[in-house]
Amino acid sequence: MAPRFDIVNIAMVYLLAVVVIALRFSRGAAILSSVLCVAAFDFMFVPPQSTFTVEDVQYLLTFAIMLAVALVISGLMASGRRQAEARAALMLEAETERIRSTLLASISHDLRTPLAVMTGASSSLAEGGERLSPAERTALAQSIYGQARDMSEQVAKVLQMTRLETGGIALDRDWAAIPEIAGSVLARLSERLAHHRLMVDFPADLPLVRVDTTLIDQALANLVENAARHTPAGTVVRVRGQCRGSELVVSVEDFGIGIDDHDIEHVFEKFHHGASAGAGRGVGLGLAICRAIVQLHQGKAWAERLPGGGTAFRFTLPVDEAPLPPSEAESA
Repeated sequence: MAPRFDIVNIAMVYLLAVVVIALRFSRGAAILSSVLCVAAFDFMFVPPQSTFTVEDVQYLLTFAIMLAVALVISGLMASGRRQAEARAALMLEAETERIRSTLLASISHDLRTPLAVMTGASSSLAEGGERLSPAERTALAQSIYGQARDMSEQVAKVLQMTRLETGGIALDRDWAAIPEIAGSVLARLSERLAHHRLMVDFPADLPLVRVDTTLIDQALANLVENAARHTPAGTVVRVRGQCRGSELVVSVEDFGIGIDDHDIEHVFEKFHHGASAGAGRGVGLGLAICRAIVQLHQGKAWAERLPGGGTAFRFTLPVDEAPLPPSEAESA
């Protein structure tokens, strides 16, 4: 630039460097860059060249301006960063407080009923167990067991949601068949699905997926439990899978009363309870855990209405190219 541009315009290039450094880095870096730019400009362009001697006092003003620009801009940026950090901290604190309040309200509401049932049943057994028939004692014991199991599941969901959000779960991926995972889930939940009409639809040519089998098992189980809990006895619950391009779509469809427009947009959010949710609804983390697990696998989860009534809860999993069997790999 020296032969074609005036020395003042060349100074603007160094000033631009100071501005860029001041905008992107800390005040110390901005001051250092201004000192280095002044030194480089002085040594290479200010007469006499190749020395740090300044014969014309007016260049000292240029040097002072560079330093002032660095200080002013870096000060403004530091102030802006502090304000942004303060706003982020306030927002995080407000969100944390909201989640804490929601969690406490949800747990206090949803655990009060099973605790009351357990207290009443255990009190009946303790105070008058000898006067009860064997069938009555068995019913009370089963009631205590069922309520304790539900409470344990709810607490486990709270703990797992915390681990998912804090990155405390690492994926242990392996090749798996979704129909086999679904079969395991449905066998485990057969008691809860006993009063529903179950339909299973998986094509024979469904590809393998590389997933953490335990987590996908839980994600699918949460969807099936949700369908069984919120639909009347006798209604159809359909579990199906299909391949769409490079994704495998897993669906749990129920044919109950459905959910309204507002709920369908927020149904996978933490602590969300639909307008139709009734007693024993849980802490509202089952679907949120499902979505978090699917997102760990680079998939997505959503809900949509079915044309004939009811709701479909779906999630996708990426389909990678499956490895060849050992015999085919050797021949290739």
